[in-house]
Amino acid sequence: MSVDSDNRVLIFAPIGRDGPASAELFRGASLDAVICRSLPELVSEMTDGVGAVFLAEEGLFGKDTAPLAQWIASQRPWSDLPFIVLTSHRDQPAVVAWRRNIVALLRNVSLLERPVQPITLTSAMQSAIRARRRQYEIRALLAAREQTAQQLEKLVVERTRELEEANNQLRLEMNERTRVEETLRQAQKIEAIGQLTGGVAHDFNNLLMVISGGLDMLDRQTDPARRRRLMDGMVQAAQRGASLTRQLLAFSRRQTLRPEPVDVASQMGGMRELLDRSLRGDVHVEFDFPDTLWPVEVDPGELELVILNLAVNARDAMPNGGTIVVRGENLPDLNDEQIAGDYVRLSVVDTGVGMGLEILSRAFEPFFTTKEVGKGSGLGLAQVHGFATQSRGTVRIRSEVGRGTSIELYLPRSLSVPTRERHLIDLNMVRPRKTNRGRILLVEDDDEVAALVSEMLGHLGYEVTRAASGAAALGALADGRAVDVIFSDIMMPGGMNGVELAREIKRRRSDIPVLLTSGYSEAAVHDAALEGIQILPKPYHIDELAAALGAARSEPGFDTESKRSTRF
Repeated sequence: MSVDSDNRVLIFAPIGRDGPASAELFRGASLDAVICRSLPELVSEMTDGVGAVFLAEEGLFGKDTAPLAQWIASQRPWSDLPFIVLTSHRDQPAVVAWRRNIVALLRNVSLLERPVQPITLTSAMQSAIRARRRQYEIRALLAAREQTAQQLEKLVVERTRELEEANNQLRLEMNERTRVEETLRQAQKIEAIGQLTGGVAHDFNNLLMVISGGLDMLDRQTDPARRRRLMDGMVQAAQRGASLTRQLLAFSRRQTLRPEPVDVASQMGGMRELLDRSLRGDVHVEFDFPDTLWPVEVDPGELELVILNLAVNARDAMPNGGTIVVRGENLPDLNDEQIAGDYVRLSVVDTGVGMGLEILSRAFEPFFTTKEVGKGSGLGLAQVHGFATQSRGTVRIRSEVGRGTSIELYLPRSLSVPTRERHLIDLNMVRPRKTNRGRILLVEDDDEVAALVSEMLGHLGYEVTRAASGAAALGALADGRAVDVIFSDIMMPGGMNGVELAREIKRRRSDIPVLLTSGYSEAAVHDAALEGIQILPKPYHIDELAAALGAARSEPGFDTESKRSTRF
């Protein structure tokens, strides 16, 4: 469609002088007038673009108006071509009906009846042209809107693609970051395991050196005093090994604890003599416990070991002497990121050298120590952390270089009343009697351990029969063998562990007491506790074995709570 199509007027008045006269009139009004000789020519010119159409109605009489009707019906939504039709005075019904049909066909039509004044015709045509121009403006606006919509859609597509690419890149970076973090965590785990195993290997190699070297030298010495010194050294090495194993279990939170209501003030009071023996003369201990201090729910023996450990650390942090304060405080409705509820804060405060930020950040790491070689394993605070966590509490350190250290245990309050004062019992005070104590069925699969334990039991005055498995032990009972007590390891081959054996013996011979022993087996130890079966932890000394057997048999002079030693 041409640029000037909105100023173009098509004239179809094939009869008389209406065509040339109207064309001259429209051109005088600065309109582009085009005279069409036939109806097909008019439809063709309309297709090329038009502002308005001037028709003489007689030119349509008897003509095929279908092409014209089709063009009008196929206009775009914005288009409604104006028609001006010059009519006559004829008002016969047929003419009126025909004229009505023409008006319906043309749709946007204005009728001018002859005679018409030139100014009226010109004004009507100019009004039609103005209306047509507004339609072209609407077309331009619609086209611009369509173009804008297309551009916007294109922009949305481009931005969506960019956003998808950015998201893909972000996912790749997140995956890479996750992979790097996981690699870092694995590296840290490997480093920690390496540090842990290296520390364990170092300490145990030293212990094994003392034991193996002592055994090698034992046969080469005839002097009783030197043999005694070698024996004492090996015993101390074994005790250090047992203590190290216990610290490892506490650090890993796999140690079997027996929590119960504990009166902290009474429990700590029972430690006074032990602390005085463990500390130097220039180090003093003060207790600060209010009368209203709540009881706590912990393993009393492990609590004493933790306090002893912290007191020794505090002593070492005060080379010139000082005061250690053990303080208890009630913390009702405590709520932080780790614990919530009623807790008792048990603090061990010293006036020593304190710790810097770097040492504080590593204080709970296993085998990290600032002490000289041979002065500490580096597991002390790791053990404290394991005990506190396993007791449903936590531990925190407050320290400043040159101003001392406060290590705070947060322990859960117990709503039960403690039964009585408890403190650790030195089992070395229990001396076995070398008289005939009875018959023991020893169930142990390891030949070397069985030989040693048989020797210890024989020294205690027991007659020993050994079975290498649970099935063999049940067979020994089935043949009517007289047995006073059964002493069995927990972990054994053959499909039956010590707990299952004890359960079966209770079912068959409830009159025979059973004592179990284990180096470590968390699930089995838990099962044994549920069954009410006593367990003697490995390694143990002969006096501890005697006490545990006496407790299992409920003999007078033995406390059933005395099976745990300070060396464990």
